[in-house]
Formats: sequence, structure tokens, C-alpha cells
Amino acid sequence: MKPHLKEYAYQSIIEFIKCQTEQKDYAVIGLSGGIDSAVVSKLCCDALGPERVFNVIMPSGVSSAEDINDAQDLCNKFGMSYTMIHLDTITNAFTQVLNAENPILKGNIMARSRMIILYNYAHSMNGLVIGTGNKSELLTGYFTKYGDGGVDISPIGDLYKTEVRELAKLIHIPEHIISKSPSAGLRLGQTDEEDLGVRYCDLDEILYGFEQMKSADEIHDDTGIDMDVIDSIWDRYKSSTHKRKTPLIPKLGIRTIGCDWRE
Repeated sequence: MKPHLKEYAYQSIIEFIKCQTEQKDYAVIGLSGGIDSAVVSKLCCDALGPERVFNVIMPSGVSSAEDINDAQDLCNKFGMSYTMIHLDTITNAFTQVLNAENPILKGNIMARSRMIILYNYAHSMNGLVIGTGNKSELLTGYFTKYGDGGVDISPIGDLYKTEVRELAKLIHIPEHIISKSPSAGLRLGQTDEEDLGVRYCDLDEILYGFEQMKSADEIHDDTGIDMDVIDSIWDRYKSSTHKRKTPLIPKLGIRTIGCDWRE
């Protein structure tokens, strides 16, 4: 079985955004020109009105002109405000000081620089930083800890990538944004599916199988996906557990944060 968008998903997310932003003036979103951030931005627009949505476009030397134009066009189409900050000066300074020439390290610096910028605007505008990560990325750890993972709320965090595409069509995101090859925009020519080693349609079937507590053999029998691919996704899930949890604290008191202290 494949995951499919539930009929109540849109309205539930809208109510979630309204509830979580009651004490805030703005939803602050890093808008990349890709499908996930476009969907989140439009959901916030629907929930709060365009006047309470502030998008930050943060291109770098590896960003495509198409992505920048698509992000600007989306804001103009739905009447949302935005600003643009070029990242190269910031990330180059970090890279030089830290001697971080490794592409993964440079990508993490870029992602964490975006987080700093978003929280600067959120603090000054009495806003919340709205995450754009989907369930497929969260379960595989395909995000930077304290980078794109550093957010206040994650409206599409319980939607697989294939469900995000369904929702994008429902809320009238432009088709050329929906059909783009997904990319984190951290390296020239980089794509998510190449990094993950699997197509999102297959990835979501595997993860949905995990969600239903199926074994790797059962998922293979249901989907026909190669066992090596299924095992690699399971390894990604297990090795990225720390990204989905608050920092571990040794238990000393009656109730301990992150363990048995319920908020």
C-alpha cells in the first residue's frame, strides 16, 4: 500500500497553524522555490491571510535562477511579502574560518545560516519559524540538525513527500514547481533522490511499511523493491534517531525533560 493524502489533512493543518500562531504576528518561512516550502507558505497564507506571512528567500551561488524566480512569483501570486538575502558572504566567512572545504560541512553551514536568519526575523517580528520538512525527510534524517531542522512548528511533518505533492495540487501550487526534481539547494546540481539513493515514490512505500510495523521481507513482498534499498532506508532511519529527539539528559529527578516530563 502507498500513503495517500487524507481528506481531512488540509483542514487539520490549517487549524494547527491557526492554533500555534495565536500569540504571534507572523509566520516566517524560508522559501526556496521548491514544492515543500511553497506548500507550507500557501498553507500559512490560507490559515492566517497573506498579510501575516513573511517569506525569506535565501539564494547562494549554487541556487538556480528558476528557483529564485519561482519563489518570488509564488509570493506575488498569493500576495505574500518577502525579502531576499544572499547567503554567500555569510557562508564563505564560516567556511574560511573553519576551513570547512568538505561539501557536507559546507552544506550544513549553509543550512544553519538559513536558520539564524529566519530566527532573527521571527524574533524582531514576533513571529514563529515555520518548518518545511516532510515526513519522508524527517524519518530518514535528511535534514541538518539545528539547520532546516531548527524550527518552531512543522505543518507538513506528518505528510510523506508523495502526499505533499497531492496537497500541492489541491491548494493550486503551480505545476512546474510540483514537477521539479526536489533539491535541498546545498550543492550545484544536487537532488534529494540522488542523495537518498531511491525515488520518493519507492521511499514512501518503504517508510509507510515501517509505519505499519511491517518487516523488510513483508515490504519487499508487497512492493517488489530491492531488499538492499529497504535495508539502507532502515539504516538511515535508525542512525538518524538523535535528530528527531531533544538532547538526552541523565535521569536524576522525579520527572525528567525528554523522558517522562509531559508538557
